[in-house]
Amino acid sequence: MKGLYSKLIEIGERPLKSTDIVGGKYFVEGLLGKGSYGFTYLVKDQSNQIFVLKQLRKYKMLMESGRQAFKREANILKSLSHRAFPSFIEQFEENEKQFIVMEYKCGKTFEDLIFQDNISFSETEAFKELYHILLLVKHIHENGYVHRDLRIPNILKDVDDYYIIDFGLTRKLNDQNSIEEETVMHMEKRLFREVATKSDFYALGHFLLFLLYSRYEPVSKKKRSWEEELSISIHAKKVIRKMLQIDEPYKEVQLLLDDVKKWL
Repeated sequence: MKGLYSKLIEIGERPLKSTDIVGGKYFVEGLLGKGSYGFTYLVKDQSNQIFVLKQLRKYKMLMESGRQAFKREANILKSLSHRAFPSFIEQFEENEKQFIVMEYKCGKTFEDLIFQDNISFSETEAFKELYHILLLVKHIHENGYVHRDLRIPNILKDVDDYYIIDFGLTRKLNDQNSIEEETVMHMEKRLFREVATKSDFYALGHFLLFLLYSRYEPVSKKKRSWEEELSISIHAKKVIRKMLQIDEPYKEVQLLLDDVKKWL
């Protein structure tokens, strides 16, 4: 658990401003997001090329685990080397702050597609989207990693291209959860964060339900389970139940891909 001093640093820390220049060449355009480990910005260089800049929080810099996690993310980006994942550009320290610069992936989240573009997904369409994403997850797993953060904001689509971003929580498959993680995580979060391939399938099970609910029209105010509310096939329910670890979970991505091929 974080100490009081670290907590005060976190509360008092402010992100960079849009007028700031980092590394002598990166002009901050705006804040993309912030999390427990750091801030993420959209930046441009002197030639107007767009990048993503990630900054480690001050209190995480005080912790060996925080510094190692930041270094690990940089090394993972270097090793994956796939057009669907952000390319590593550089890592540096400036004014006692640590930064990683990576490629900017242009695309929309599926939340944007559903709520801004008014796109809805049938059962077949939702499973087809899942199939494309699983091919990328297969590459991650075959390289010995588990992403551990396959939430809606981290999966992008640009026409026919798919991207997975934010490898801040990615770990080697033979790693163990830290003592800190084991202490603070409740059961639901453990299913998302376990250092095992099934945690990625669990996250994608929720992603799939999000797509399937895009066509759902409530017929009752009574609270019901997704299995009761969604009009989907028995096969779809079986796949989702395994992804959500209600039934015996998938042990590897190819087994899940084989089941999802039914909808292609």
